[in-house]
Amino acid sequence: MVQGYTKGLAKGKNSASGARHAQKAAAAPKKGKRYVAPKKTALVKQAAMHKDLSAKINKSIEQQLASAASSGKLTIMKNVAMEGTSAEKPKAPVKPKKS
Repeated sequence: MVQGYTKGLAKGKNSASGARHAQKAAAAPKKGKRYVAPKKTALVKQAAMHKDLSAKINKSIEQQLASAASSGKLTIMKNVAMEGTSAEKPKAPVKPKKS
């Protein structure tokens, strides 16, 4: 006779522990804010309009950044760096000593 677990019994034991873990995970609520889709027609239209507007705004921002980056070197802080150098006072020329 075979002693110990057979292959079929060992497989059943592992799947039972997996199912127990799944039940425990399902019982605990997930972290984070929940979003419930609106049911009223006015709110559905408002949510759709908000989604479209935010998509258009994001697209325009990305296009502006892409055009700014492609116009020169890939530095967004280029204008800030140029202002920093012009803000510094130029040093007075050093006069040679008469000897």
